[in-house]
Amino acid sequence: MSRHFDKADGLCEDRDPTTLGYVFNQTMLRIADPKRSLDFYTRVMGMTLLKRLDFAEMKFSLYFLSAGDDFSDISQDNNARTTQTFGRPAMLELTHNWDDTPENTEYHNGNSEPKGFGHIGFHVPDLETSCQRFEDLGVPFQKRPNDGSMKGIAFIKDPDGYWIEIFDANKVSGSVAAHLQK
Repeated sequence: MSRHFDKADGLCEDRDPTTLGYVFNQTMLRIADPKRSLDFYTRVMGMTLLKRLDFAEMKFSLYFLSAGDDFSDISQDNNARTTQTFGRPAMLELTHNWDDTPENTEYHNGNSEPKGFGHIGFHVPDLETSCQRFEDLGVPFQKRPNDGSMKGIAFIKDPDGYWIEIFDANKVSGSVAAHLQK
């Protein structure tokens, strides 16, 4: 019996016991303006700021955001909340180097040459309603749900030009089915 739920070349069947307890914690994006990025991720995407860390000597700040609806387990104690932040799965870390501004900084989003990082993704309960809301808020689209060959997914852009895939997890199977190798 495999420990994996699907097959692909390169998978390791024997998990090293020293990796038990590892948690994928964060994806970091550099931002040019914390005010506009925090507004976007908290107002437009509904995320919650769990922790802010300012490093004055090195002139940068970190903002750790989480998606979800129930944060009753998050401590008000600063040290305990730091531990909780770094142990929680799937966090977004926004990094602002204090000398970076929208006027003097542009980040590579990974989708033009040389390609690398591509996007982060969000499940939404209703793709059409969410995309209409993004439209009403003036959020730029890279791809609308009915554009291109892959229907049923959208890509919007954050204030620094990073792509965010928007999808309804309940409908992804149908969206990709026609394109899968048989």
